[in-house]
Amino acid sequence: MQKLKFAVIGTGFWAQYQIPAWLELEGVEVMALYNRTQAKAEELGRRYGVTNVYDDVDRLLERHADELDFVDIITDVDTHPIFTAKAALRGLDVICQKPMGPNLEASRQMVETCRQAGVRFYVHENFRWQTPLRRLKAVLDSGELGTPFKARVSFCSAFPVFENQPFLAELDRFILTDIGSHVLDVCRFLFGEAESLYCQTSRVNPAIRGEDVANVLMRMRSGLSCYAEMSYASLLEREAFPQTLVQVEASAGSVVLTHDFQLRVTTRRGTTILDATPPAYPWADPAYALVHASIVACNRNLLQDLQGSGTAETTGDDNFETIRLVYAAYDSAARNTLIPL
Repeated sequence: MQKLKFAVIGTGFWAQYQIPAWLELEGVEVMALYNRTQAKAEELGRRYGVTNVYDDVDRLLERHADELDFVDIITDVDTHPIFTAKAALRGLDVICQKPMGPNLEASRQMVETCRQAGVRFYVHENFRWQTPLRRLKAVLDSGELGTPFKARVSFCSAFPVFENQPFLAELDRFILTDIGSHVLDVCRFLFGEAESLYCQTSRVNPAIRGEDVANVLMRMRSGLSCYAEMSYASLLEREAFPQTLVQVEASAGSVVLTHDFQLRVTTRRGTTILDATPPAYPWADPAYALVHASIVACNRNLLQDLQGSGTAETTGDDNFETIRLVYAAYDSAARNTLIPL
């Protein structure tokens, strides 16, 4: 099968892991890199043997659009609509990092721009591809536990995320866009769509601009009550970062996703412990190893869709439902009210 060629737009922190995750897969080749600071792109280009390096995205597209199949946008959220439109108008399929856009209308326009251009649009939403969460989903889908009626999805940590991504401290909106877009997508992946939500937020860390704590209570269309909590201000007995911890109660039992990638499945017959350890990659940062492993799985799913051999889960249309939850949560917190969806 002929390799699909792509360009990486943005060579900051996450590109250091996104590129080697692509290189774990057969059938793709990175052709060009863009970064507004060319030295950063050159450094990454040397590491992975990419010689086409630019600090002008228009020049990159002018020179390489005819030989590219897609672009992978790994920049700050405010630039996502700009780069998506530039690539789509060149007829290139688009993969974009989360959160999709800086607001709901911009996200809606990104989906529509790609639709009108006749190109495929995906959001690189990798949390749902974490091995423990895939295993948890399989347990729920098996029917062993009956009908779920209550769930808690937790991402609470004191991990110093601002040390390697200092720009996060400058965001007016922080945790709901940064982690909330992941956590709320996990809720959709596990339990389907929400029919209403209520959210409260707070800022504990005085050195940042945005909120670092958010609590979202959702009523899912299935009738399940889902409580999603997220925090970067939680100094706990046991640090969970970067794990998402989950507890689900159902009519015939329960399941708890705990630390150390364990699933504890309880029915009237007792409790069974399942291991859901993710694969390990030599290029992964040990502090983010779980997340970095999920990048490979997410990329594989998107590549299969691009090749016509599978169906992508996190298309633009699908992820728009996640981004709706993110901005509905901000609306709820601002107005202190329940938001129907």
